[in-house]
Amino acid sequence: MIFGHISQPNPCRLPVAIEKALSFLRNTDFTTLEPGVVEIDGRKIFAQILDLKTKAQAENRPEVHRRYLDIQFLAWGEEKIGVAIDTGNNPVSESLLEERDIIFYQKMENETFIELVPGHYAIFFPQDVHRPQCHKHKESAIRKIVVKVAISELV
Repeated sequence: MIFGHISQPNPCRLPVAIEKALSFLRNTDFTTLEPGVVEIDGRKIFAQILDLKTKAQAENRPEVHRRYLDIQFLAWGEEKIGVAIDTGNNPVSESLLEERDIIFYQKMENETFIELVPGHYAIFFPQDVHRPQCHKHKESAIRKIVVKVAISELV
């Protein structure tokens, strides 16, 4: 996992596909876009613009992805995300790998939390379990952009 703020330069060289996704996040005015999907580089890199409400931690299932990494960016609101390394010990709640590239877990081992405010992003790789959309204090409206980057593009 990588955690940062979109206004800060990256301290190290990232793969071109991730840089392309971060450039999209830096240079897009998300107040002018409707929720939906925006293709950045076809199905290799694309963004999902989501207007959501945060929920209690227990209402959100931990998840992982195998074919895409997630760059989760908060345009407005505040959010808490549970994170942990996928140890292989998390009981599967539902596997939708073929249809949606997602496995939901019932719970995750060694969960810790990061807090996002506008401009923060977190990059979740296939080994990173994450529980997004948790509220910090109470339910609140957020606009989140999830950029999906195909793992095959990282070479």
